[in-house]
Amino acid sequence: MERFRGVYALGQYIPMSVHKARRVIDQIRGRSYEETLMILELMPYRACYPILKLVYSAAANGIHNKDFNKAALRICKAVVNKGTTMKKLKPRARGRSYLIKKPTCHITIVLRDTSCMDEFRKNIDAYSKKEKRKVLAAANSIRKFDELVVRLLIKGEMQLD
Repeated sequence: MERFRGVYALGQYIPMSVHKARRVIDQIRGRSYEETLMILELMPYRACYPILKLVYSAAANGIHNKDFNKAALRICKAVVNKGTTMKKLKPRARGRSYLIKKPTCHITIVLRDTSCMDEFRKNIDAYSKKEKRKVLAAANSIRKFDELVVRLLIKGEMQLD
């Protein structure tokens, strides 16, 4: 069961605007690991470097903790949330001060090994068209995918290695 869950890397309090990080995250969501690395290295945005470090970290977590294959990794979830805003005071003329706001963001990258999907693709023809849609829709959601795997294991339609 552990093989089917994804691995993640979480970067908190990254000093960057949420909008700037989302612009990059939207480009890599759903892509393979190697394709993501190429995209991030060639994009001219400052937000690419911390996201690249998170993708590397998530891949290292998968390889070290769950023996995933780098070639079969895919980004199944990439989320950017707003963090706290750091506030500083800048001294101005006549004893006044202006507030400088430095936004931060939290980035989560979830990678999943897609080699387990090969077993579904082999047995997908046994289902009707309506059931195929349900299976593929469930496979795109992490929670529904895990529930689907458990159901198939209980029924005996799928075996773990």
